[in-house]
Amino acid sequence: DAKHENLSNEIDRIKKENDSMQIELRHLKGKDITSLHHKELMAIENVLGNGVASVRERQYELLNEKRKNQKVMDDENKKLAQALNEQQRVQDYQYLQPQMPFAFRVQSMQPKLLL
Repeated sequence: DAKHENLSNEIDRIKKENDSMQIELRHLKGKDITSLHHKELMAIENVLGNGVASVRERQYELLNEKRKNQKVMDDENKKLAQALNEQQRVQDYQYLQPQMPFAFRVQSMQPKLLL
């Protein structure tokens, strides 16, 4: 009937499209190109050139992003190093402060009142 015929036609169309795409993919991979004409080779060269340009552009984007992240991390590392250095200086200063032994503490002049 008509439904099955339409489905059969659609399947045939999809199979042909799939075969065509597989051939094109082989050509893009550099296989089976001996039978191609000059114009077809030029078209493949343009497609591959555009692909390479896109890949390079993405690589530059990733490299720039990596450089930005590295700069942020370097700045944060400097801030943390400064904070650690400051904390160490404070601890060293506190350690070097003379401390009075317990025996020399100031005693109150008032005697304790007994109730």
